[in-house]
Amino acid sequence: MRFGLTTDFRNPPGSGKSSAMAYAEIIELFIWAETLGFGAAYIFEHHFTDDDYISSPMVAATAIAARTKHMRVGPDIAILPLYDPVRVAEDGAVLDLISNGRLDFGVGLGYRPQEYAGYGLDISRKGARANEALQIIRSLWQGETVTFHGKHFNVEGARLSPRPVQQPNPPIWVGGFSRGAARRAARYGDGYVGPLNRTVYEMYLAELRAVGKNPARARVMGGDLWLIVAEDPDRTFATYAPHLLYWFNSYSKWFEGTDTSPWPRLDNAEELLSKGLVNELLSKGLVNVVTPDAAVNLIKDRTAEVPVETYTMMLSPPGIALGAVQTSLELFAKKVMPHFK
Repeated sequence: MRFGLTTDFRNPPGSGKSSAMAYAEIIELFIWAETLGFGAAYIFEHHFTDDDYISSPMVAATAIAARTKHMRVGPDIAILPLYDPVRVAEDGAVLDLISNGRLDFGVGLGYRPQEYAGYGLDISRKGARANEALQIIRSLWQGETVTFHGKHFNVEGARLSPRPVQQPNPPIWVGGFSRGAARRAARYGDGYVGPLNRTVYEMYLAELRAVGKNPARARVMGGDLWLIVAEDPDRTFATYAPHLLYWFNSYSKWFEGTDTSPWPRLDNAEELLSKGLVNELLSKGLVNVVTPDAAVNLIKDRTAEVPVETYTMMLSPPGIALGAVQTSLELFAKKVMPHFK
C-alpha cells in the first residue's frame, strides 16, 4: 500500500510569509517526503479565496513532478466542471510526460456557488458537465480523434499530441460523498477517491455491478483528513490546534448555504482542545493525533473496511511551523510505514 500526502497550499493572513515562500516550502516538503518513502503528492483546488488556496492543481503537480522521481502526482480533486476538457486533457498529457507516467487525475464537482459564478457557469449543471468532460478526456487520452456534440461541450476532430505515457490512459479517480458520485466513478472513472467510508464504498461496488464491471477489481484511494503521528499526542495536538481551527472553520464558512456540511463550526481553539469536541472530531475521523502504534491500528481498521491502493492524509495545516510537520512525517515513516510493506 502506498502512502500519499495532500495539500491546499494555503497561506493564511498574518502568517508572516509571502505566498511565494509558502508555496515553495510546500513543494520542498513533498520532495523531502519522497525521500522518507511517501509515494504520492496530491493537490486540492478552490478559487477566489482570501488565503491563496491553490487554484491550479495541475500546475502545482507538474512542479512537484519535475523535482521528484517516484511519487504519483495530480489533483485530488480538480473541480472538473470548471475546465475545458480538451485543454485539461492536453495539460494532463504533458504532466504525464514530465512525470514519466505518474499522473493520477482526481476529479470532483465542487460545491461553492461563487466559484461557478466566477467562471460564468450554472452550478446546477455541474454533474452533466462533468459527465461529458470525462468522456472527452478519456477518449483523447486513449488516442482517439474526438468529435463530440453534447449539451455543454462541442469538439470537432480533436486528437492529442503529445499523448500520455500511461496506457490506455492515466487513471481517472472520481470523488464525492453521494450515490451520484459513486455512479459517476463507476461509469466514467477508473477508481473512486474519497474518505474511507464503508457505505460509500458499497455504493461504488453496487454501481460497478450495475454497469457490468467486476467489483472485485474496484480501485479506491483515500484515507483520513488529519492523521498526525506523535510520541506525545496531547502536546502535538495543542501545537496543531489553532491551525486546524483555521482550516476547519474556513471550510465551515464555505459550506453555509450548500448541501455539504460534514462538521460543525468551532468558535475558538479552546473548544477544539476541549474533551467533548475533540471526541466528536475524532469519532468522525477528521482529526487523529495519535502514537505510532495507534496509527498502525487505525490504518489497519480503516483499510480492513475499505481496501485502498493509496492511503492519503493531509500534509500540514495552514500557517504551522514546518518543524512540527517534519517531526510527524519522520515518525510516521520510521514507525508506521514498515507495518504496511
